[in-house]
Amino acid sequence: MITVDAWQPADGLTLEPNALRAAKEQVHSLALTAGPGAGKTEMLAQRADFLLRTGTCRYPKRILAISFKVDASSNLKERVKHRCGSDLASRFDSYTFHAFAKRIIDRFRLILTGEDALDAGYKIADRKPGSSRSLIEFSDLVPLAIQILQKSEIARNAIRQTYSDVFLDEFQDCTNLQYKLLKLAFQDTSIRLTAVGDTKQKIMGWAGALDGIFQAFSADFAAIPLNMYRNFRSKPRLLRLQNEIIRVLDPASVMPDEQLAGDEGEVHAWRFEDSRKEAEYIADLIDGWIKTEQLPPAEIAILIRIQLDLYADHLMAALEARGIPYRNEQQIQDITVEPAARLIVDYLSCLYGQREPKAWIRLMNQLVPFADEDVQSNARKDLDRLIKEQRKEAAIAALFAEPFSGWWEFFRAFLKQISLETLVALSPDYETHDRLNEVVRSTKARINELLKTESDLPKALGRFSDDQAVRILTIHKSKGLEFDSVIIMAVENEIFFGDQDENRCAFFVGVSRAKRQLVLTHADRRERPVGHTNRWDVQRSAQTEYLGYASPFVR
Repeated sequence: MITVDAWQPADGLTLEPNALRAAKEQVHSLALTAGPGAGKTEMLAQRADFLLRTGTCRYPKRILAISFKVDASSNLKERVKHRCGSDLASRFDSYTFHAFAKRIIDRFRLILTGEDALDAGYKIADRKPGSSRSLIEFSDLVPLAIQILQKSEIARNAIRQTYSDVFLDEFQDCTNLQYKLLKLAFQDTSIRLTAVGDTKQKIMGWAGALDGIFQAFSADFAAIPLNMYRNFRSKPRLLRLQNEIIRVLDPASVMPDEQLAGDEGEVHAWRFEDSRKEAEYIADLIDGWIKTEQLPPAEIAILIRIQLDLYADHLMAALEARGIPYRNEQQIQDITVEPAARLIVDYLSCLYGQREPKAWIRLMNQLVPFADEDVQSNARKDLDRLIKEQRKEAAIAALFAEPFSGWWEFFRAFLKQISLETLVALSPDYETHDRLNEVVRSTKARINELLKTESDLPKALGRFSDDQAVRILTIHKSKGLEFDSVIIMAVENEIFFGDQDENRCAFFVGVSRAKRQLVLTHADRRERPVGHTNRWDVQRSAQTEYLGYASPFVR
């Protein structure tokens, strides 16, 4: 434990004045708005480090962080662990809104009565058949948690006595129901709330994101409003492009020219006759980046506004033809950030790989994260013994069967050696076991899918989480991520239709993912995807406003 005056940002980082003030606030709630790349997530990690290491979050109180996406939640948890160590980070709970709501339901399920009553071990389904005590829909989670907090003072007090601080990431996307849940849980208490977000990135309007959410939050929680301006991500040429979009979205937030000086960064905009020529050109471009510039594939992202599979089908075929690994985020969803999935991949990597020290360390940290040296030593010996035995069996099996054919049986033997409690402890979502079983099944299916295109299991496992593949994802899924080079495909009126304020925000999000290089493309003609029967415009028109933002900076 250190004194407040002795605390300095972890890892020797320098925080701008408002970020440092936010990290060290001890009394008030905060409403912090910042542009993309300004270090919102890092500020939260530093604030957690301050609260825990100085005892401002006094033991046994905890910190609750609520995000909108599983990967953002996991990323924040990992950053906090890196900043202040596993011991203190064990008092940091990081959930999505829906996971937090589920925690409330699981703990206080008996408060729900009548048509809303739920059985122990209830499941979450895409659609429930009428009234059911054993099934709820994903969209039911937040309303049911609200109902519990409305009915039960015991439930409200239990939550309030657990946490001293609450972090709210990407708060601009908070919906009416989610905000109601927050107010029921934390309004009119001494709990400090820190809400961070970027009003220029609000692309959840379709889900009911509140207008003026930061103003409402500041009033309801007596929060101090602060702004962070510095962008740590993009090169100056890209920052000036972003500044032109900000000039339309939020004129008061336009950055001064002297902060954007410099000629580093590249912007390109290309028109193609049809989508096949576009795909071939992009695939050749990426091939050159990887082979000539030695750019890691994971530093490349292809972003599409919506309907990823329909717009990227030709591109994915072109990447496959060149042997370029890619990751279709729409298919993978969030399985790769699940702790149980990571456990499976790390164990198999240790079993079948040559030398996998990182996988081994992660495996040990998951299995015995806070144990003393004797327990850790025994666990290492047991695990090492099992892996040596299975390697011998695998070598013998490979003589008579397909290589790697017994990988799932080996993993099942590993599961028998570790306790169910160990698996459940990996995530609060696994307490009812249903989510755990679902993740294990999905992980197995994902590995089998990878083995169809990459028969070498260690290489397939390398692509699972994919540190080594080009990312193809919607703009919405790219929030919070950053890449050296970003390609935004189909900058066309036919895909950026409807509410242009929302579209403009989405375009800004996509543009601001790029650190060094941004490419915009559009085509005159996109043939109808095979099997697609809904509306599809073959003839296309460029979105001139969005391309116009880029044109002064193209070279």
